[in-house]
Amino acid sequence: MLLIRPIESSDYPGLYDCAVESGHGFTSLPVDQSLLERRITNAKAAFTKQDIERPGNESYLFVMEDTDTGEIAGVSGIEAAVGLSESFWHYRLGKVVHHSEQLNVYNALETLTLCNDYTGVSELCTLFLREPYRQNMNGRTLSRFRMLFLAQFKQRFSDWVIAEMRGVSDENGESPFWQWLQQHFFSVDFPKADYLSGIGEKTFIAELMPRFPIYTCLLSEQARAVIGKVHDNTRPALRLLESEGFRRRGFVDIFDAGPTVEAEVCNLHSVRNSRLLPVRITAKVDAQAAEPHIVCNTQLSKFRASQVALNAQSDELWLTADQARHLHLESGDNARVVAL
Repeated sequence: MLLIRPIESSDYPGLYDCAVESGHGFTSLPVDQSLLERRITNAKAAFTKQDIERPGNESYLFVMEDTDTGEIAGVSGIEAAVGLSESFWHYRLGKVVHHSEQLNVYNALETLTLCNDYTGVSELCTLFLREPYRQNMNGRTLSRFRMLFLAQFKQRFSDWVIAEMRGVSDENGESPFWQWLQQHFFSVDFPKADYLSGIGEKTFIAELMPRFPIYTCLLSEQARAVIGKVHDNTRPALRLLESEGFRRRGFVDIFDAGPTVEAEVCNLHSVRNSRLLPVRITAKVDAQAAEPHIVCNTQLSKFRASQVALNAQSDELWLTADQARHLHLESGDNARVVAL
């Protein structure tokens, strides 16, 4: 059984493996022991923090565990509110019109403007599934369960949620967009800039990033071509989020120009269509006419989620004793479910 749960200190080796395998451009999983350990510590504090009336600096980090082997299959996270303790930067795509009626000249030029517009919103982040487990809708489960968590604990999150998509970079971690910025404003390569940002060393952004809007026509052809484009490995994640209701509004990452997508939490497909069902324990679950669903309990520190077969028309959630034990559910408890 693949079980999603809050991360624990003992999961550090698995988290480190995910960081190594995620490769360049995965800012939230840098290969840095102190940062990864700090992320685990912060997540443990978030899951035990009580009486939250509004989102703050809480950082929720989950792992997908193979209960048969104990191996960590993947990782997934949610930031309650970004930009509250340090600046959260984006480029906003806009237009500037240069018009002379006398000369009969009209030029609408695209610009990139540095901004902090997403300060205070929640963020889906740190989604990575290891190669052997990329099957049976495991990636979809590891991403979408977070919508159920948002629905269940809505007071802990903003009304709006975003997700930053990894932009285009090559096998060496070089970004065409960053190469232009490096040439004109910086003296560090993309992997180093990305790493510094990932470990929280972001002061160089305010110090060196161009402060005025950039005309995209002044960028190199290679840099212009990747604005708003995603890394090949990120396309499935983007399609999944778009199916949930996430949309682009012209914001891109300041390092690789990958798109940021946003949605109102209450309008997310999985939030609108999730249901609370009473649990019933049975010796055997009849899989006939059953469909795959994501199921989670309604606890915080003992949160558990997994993929379970369920009849879409059922008004009860039938689980075997083993499934219920892993999900920390008992007969009569409520569980939140949504169809995959």
